[in-house]
Amino acid sequence: MKHLLSITFAFTLISISGTAQVINLTGKWKFQVGDKPSWSAAKYDDTNWEVIQAPSSWEEEGFNGYDGFAWYRKKFDGRLLSKDENYYLNMGYIDDCDEIYINGTLIGFSGSMPPKFKTAYNAERKYSIPNDIIDYKGENTIAIRVFDVTITGGIVDGRLGIYKSSKSRMVVDLDGLWNFRTSDDWEPIKDDKGWGKIMVPSPWEQQGYSHYDGFVWYKRTFTISATVVDKEELVLVLGKIDDFDKTYLNGKVIGKTNDRKAYLQSRSFDERRVYVIPANLLIKNGINTIEILVQDIGDRGGIYEGPIGIMTKSSYEWYFD
Repeated sequence: MKHLLSITFAFTLISISGTAQVINLTGKWKFQVGDKPSWSAAKYDDTNWEVIQAPSSWEEEGFNGYDGFAWYRKKFDGRLLSKDENYYLNMGYIDDCDEIYINGTLIGFSGSMPPKFKTAYNAERKYSIPNDIIDYKGENTIAIRVFDVTITGGIVDGRLGIYKSSKSRMVVDLDGLWNFRTSDDWEPIKDDKGWGKIMVPSPWEQQGYSHYDGFVWYKRTFTISATVVDKEELVLVLGKIDDFDKTYLNGKVIGKTNDRKAYLQSRSFDERRVYVIPANLLIKNGINTIEILVQDIGDRGGIYEGPIGIMTKSSYEWYFD
């Protein structure tokens, strides 16, 4: 099978991995061939859908010969999770590409859907789950959009489940889905037009921007409690970026890395980005915005290696020193 080949890439890297499974998702899933945006909604009525086993190719579950779009849906109990922990969703191997939603919110994707199809059949799906989309008091819904082009299709292998991540040292986990836009403008972009989605950390070449060298903007919002802000100095950890960056928090520059050397001479791509966050710059219990201008001068580009998130300075020093 295709999914047994060696892994060449994964769009979401769990940079500080965890292994403790909290919720087992192997077993029965609701299933429907076709493709409708409304099927991602948490409250969508899937009563009349088929029931199939996962992991297992959908050909083995009675849909032999089917190629195209299909959706999976399954519910889990948020009361089994803790607000004080970070979690990721492991959906194993999906043939060929996927988009994954929790409670109607897109949390990640692998490969590229038509018309710019790109398979990701050999990438293990591990997606960070944003804490703010989980209902810790009751039922949550996972919805998975899958496109298969040939041979086997669907959720074909893996240890499906929700796992506790050892990234508990992260005050805010920023792995996962970011807004993304190519640009020649050095100033932060104020409008919401023309933005796409990208998985971080991962080179942008693996996500539909092959052979692109130049400027791009990354953007992500987050919330943070007043208790955390007032407790200890915080740092924004952005892993490694190829090649140069200028990083804004709430409209103010908090750091940049650029050795101003030419292609094949510059080593900025190998520097870990860690920027101190001024406490008075954060909006407590409100929406904060990170904007990162990235310039790639050749080959691979973008935020390509983690960890990505906000940590206390002492936790960062303990982990990396």
